[in-house]
This record gives sequence, C-alpha cells and structure tokens, in this order.
Amino acid sequence: MKLIGIAVVVMAVVLVLFPAEGRGAEPEPQPSIPLPPELARVLTDYQSAWQAEDEKALAALFAENGYVLSSGMPPVKGRVRIEERYRGSGGPLSLRAFAYGVEGSVGYILGGFARHEGGPDVGKFTLTLVKDSKDRWLIMSDMDNGNQR
Repeated sequence: MKLIGIAVVVMAVVLVLFPAEGRGAEPEPQPSIPLPPELARVLTDYQSAWQAEDEKALAALFAENGYVLSSGMPPVKGRVRIEERYRGSGGPLSLRAFAYGVEGSVGYILGGFARHEGGPDVGKFTLTLVKDSKDRWLIMSDMDNGNQR
C-alpha cells in the first residue's frame, strides 16, 4: 500500500531531522524551505481557512477519508467529522515548511507553526498528502503537536 510506504519515509525523515535531544539548551529551529507551488497551496489554503475560522474550507482540503491526528485527542476520520472537529477552531496562524517529499501521487510536508508570521514555532506538524483525480494535492493526514515540554 502506497500510504504505508510514504508513512515509513516520513518517519525516517522525522528521525533524521529530529534526533533525540538531551535536556540541555533548546535546539536551533529548522530552517524554512520553499515549496513547489502545488504543495505551497496546501499550506496557504490551510492557513487562510484557519485564520478565517472556516471549518468547511478546512475540511475541503482533506481527502474524503482523511484524518486529523491532534495531540491529546482521538483520531478524526472523514470530511464530515473533520468539519465538526474544526468547528469553533481557528485564529492567528503562520505555517512554514522545513521538509517535503513527493513520490507519484503521495507526498508529505513537515513544518512548524507559529501564532504570527516570523514568530517562534509553538508546534510542528506532518501532512501526508494524496493527489485526487484532478491532480490536486489533498491532505490524507494532519498530525500536529505543541513544542511545550
């Protein structure tokens, strides 16, 4: 299954980019990288919908059977449930990428999020992506968590 293969690739990248750190000084933030326009659109559309508190627009960014995997909450599957999950959510948000990959019709973006552009990351995320029949990238899974210890 292609998604299992991409999940293995994502985990390998995460382990390389984020080795276990000691309890010493804070690690340097990962540098931002530019994304190809078709992947950058996913982040800009997500950021815009979140800022507008538009749960319909957020859910539309996901594959029909996509997942939201938020820290401290059970998984949510499917656009209808994703829309319900995001109802009442939103506000200031700035997304940035620090890694991505594409293999055929699957891909991923790893990144950080802040409350405003240029601000310190308050969390990080992985987006697993799939292309639909119109060659548009959709989110298959969105996993995020905060940077607090």
